Amino acid sequence: MASRTEDFDSRFAGLDQWSDADFLMALWEGQMRAVASVGPILGDLATAANGIARRLGGGGRLVYVGAGTSGTVAWQDAKELGGTFGWPESHTIVMLAGGVQSAPNEFNGAEDDTSLAEREISQNNISENDAVIAIAASGATPYTVRALELARDRGAFTVGICNNQDGKILGVAETGIFLDSAPEVVAGSTRMGAGTAQKAALNILSTLVMNKLGRLFDNLMVGMRAENIKLRGRAVRIVSHIASCDGELASDALEKSDFDIRVAVLVTKGHSPDRAKKILALSNGNLRAALEYRN
Repeated sequence: MASRTEDFDSRFAGLDQWSDADFLMALWEGQMRAVASVGPILGDLATAANGIARRLGGGGRLVYVGAGTSGTVAWQDAKELGGTFGWPESHTIVMLAGGVQSAPNEFNGAEDDTSLAEREISQNNISENDAVIAIAASGATPYTVRALELARDRGAFTVGICNNQDGKILGVAETGIFLDSAPEVVAGSTRMGAGTAQKAALNILSTLVMNKLGRLFDNLMVGMRAENIKLRGRAVRIVSHIASCDGELASDALEKSDFDIRVAVLVTKGHSPDRAKKILALSNGNLRAALEYRN
């Protein structure tokens, strides 16, 4: 039986001859259905986030595995963690079949290469300290399934996300998550509904993980890297808000703290930058806990 991501939906017969308005409405409805598919699996995402945070909190790495559209969606989520939350790149691994820079024929063909998955799992020394998120629209991509199997054999915490109810990775992963986003408006085009559902699910999952690791205070990105003019201005506003101080004091504290927002907030409270870093370390990087620290 064909997977749901490959099904032909008869409602869209003749799509190529529809008016622009009807064509776009159909695509929009497909995107809305994709986002809506995340709602029913929020509990599964919470379970996954808790498992991931336990491994990462103990010094483990976050590993993303995927091929094709699913792999590029995973790559995008991974790339955003550093700037948004200050999560170190040294603790993030992206196993994208064929690599980001591969030629189109190599990129598409690599999803069938199980020996490549075996080599990369070995080369990255995936272990029980790590957490692995594997993503495949069909749930049966050979590269992704093999990588997930090996990661679980090595003791890693494993999460499998797919858009097919009988996807193989759902049974392989410790936490399997089914996104009921299919069938696609353009049959089989998982860059559309499935990709949108995956991106939304990963956004939610990784944000919850980062919150559990102390990278948010209220709804503010206190782990953010202030790497440009816009972000430095945002950092000043964040410090000012949390510390209830003016922009000049916040800016001065940030300068003394190498623009580390969490350190800067503690500096506004009278700590030296070195003392602030020590308090944060003792608080596992959690600013709220650091502000309540007494010793």
